[in-house]
Amino acid sequence: MTPRIAVLIPCYNEAVAIPRVVAGFRAALPGATIHVYDNNSQDGTAEAARAAGALVRREVQQGKGHVVRRMLADIEADFYVLVDGDDTYDAAAAPEMLRLAMVEKLDMVTGTRVTEAEAAYRPGHVLGNIVLTGMVRLIFGNRISDMLSGYRVFSRRFAKSFPALAEGFETETEFTVHALELRMPVGEMPTAYRARPAGSESKLNTWRDGFRILGAILLLVRRERPLPFFALVALLLAGLGVGLAIPVLHTFIATGLVPRLPTAVLSMGLVVLAFLSLACGLILDTVTRGRMEAKRMAYLAIPAPDFPPPAGVKAAGEVT
Repeated sequence: MTPRIAVLIPCYNEAVAIPRVVAGFRAALPGATIHVYDNNSQDGTAEAARAAGALVRREVQQGKGHVVRRMLADIEADFYVLVDGDDTYDAAAAPEMLRLAMVEKLDMVTGTRVTEAEAAYRPGHVLGNIVLTGMVRLIFGNRISDMLSGYRVFSRRFAKSFPALAEGFETETEFTVHALELRMPVGEMPTAYRARPAGSESKLNTWRDGFRILGAILLLVRRERPLPFFALVALLLAGLGVGLAIPVLHTFIATGLVPRLPTAVLSMGLVVLAFLSLACGLILDTVTRGRMEAKRMAYLAIPAPDFPPPAGVKAAGEVT
């Protein structure tokens, strides 16, 4: 049985690059259906993609996260190849990424970027990726090395259980955290990464989108790790409250008076807030565990990918 493969390409003003992207994936995956979702482009992206042979649809809500949500909801396939429409990723790597997903029965394979061209992967982006990926590895698990890569292969099980709440470029962070939190089998494969073609401009703003991704990480920590998050807030509030209380208590012991009453009230309020924060963390931790169980059951309700590996290659778990 041959798996249905869909190539998903979100696009915004990529008329220069999209014909080469579509042609590359048509050559690399001749049996795949190539879907381009135009996100309000004003440069003829949709027409260029259609002329290159892709199926073109439109998503009017601006932002990559909105486009990804629509793609995963609309399209039925057994495996999904998600790639940016800027012609920076190597289409020739897709068959090997799919082979890895099928042989090892993985739910997500990430194409980790390898390049020597500074123009392709600017130092600021490299540093930002290292910092943000490091934060996610520390908090959610160290099974990923390039969290912000725009080149992925997903199983149907992943695609149809992914909640897709992000609006913009933080959607890659959501992919990673979703897979790590549900303990999904994931893999990585080094892939060549090149500079954009001449006349094409990046939509990624280093600082603006970097802070948006950082904010998304913090929101995900609050949502998926509420007890550590609120315990840290409680510790900070309690430390500040105790710090303010020490001189007030010292004066009271020495004189029997509390001349700094507002400080004493503020200190007490901060300590009370610390206990409330800890209580919130304990309650939300129970709620989060229930949500996690529900998400896990939704994930398990979708059949696992079960396709024969390429000839001459052992399937995962097969004993010779």
